Amino acid sequence: MTLQLTRPRRAALGVLTALGAAGVAAFFELGTYFWIAVGSALGGVARHWFSGVAARLWGETFPWGTLLINIMGSFAIGFFGTLTGPDGRIFVGSMARQFFMVGICGGYTTFSSFSLQTLNLANDSEWLTAGVYVIGSVALCLVAVWVSYALALALNNPKFL
Repeated sequence: MTLQLTRPRRAALGVLTALGAAGVAAFFELGTYFWIAVGSALGGVARHWFSGVAARLWGETFPWGTLLINIMGSFAIGFFGTLTGPDGRIFVGSMARQFFMVGICGGYTTFSSFSLQTLNLANDSEWLTAGVYVIGSVALCLVAVWVSYALALALNNPKFL
């Protein structure tokens, strides 16, 4: 027995199929947002913890915690992004890459904190400290991402291991 569908029923079935596919796509899209949010929370908690450790160790006159967090985050995103990229040695799905790179690294690194701390140093007429902080942050973060990129490229080379 074959099921005969009239034109209106075929149209309705087509609409339902499209809505079902859109629903499945939305579910997976929400899943991505969920994992990015979890990664952001983990990165934010790690940033808060490390900032407190840095403040206890070196004081709060210079924002050592933010500087070191941004350097470590730059290193981490460069290393992970290269090692798990299209030519990388390790396959990681796009959701896992977004979890780490957008979520954890985004929650961990602190460009907004960096900007506010620089403004506060400038407002306190700490011009030299503010300048050293800006130049040091940019230069050291670029070095960190470059070093991690080069290290991950070397690890991607099968002759390395």
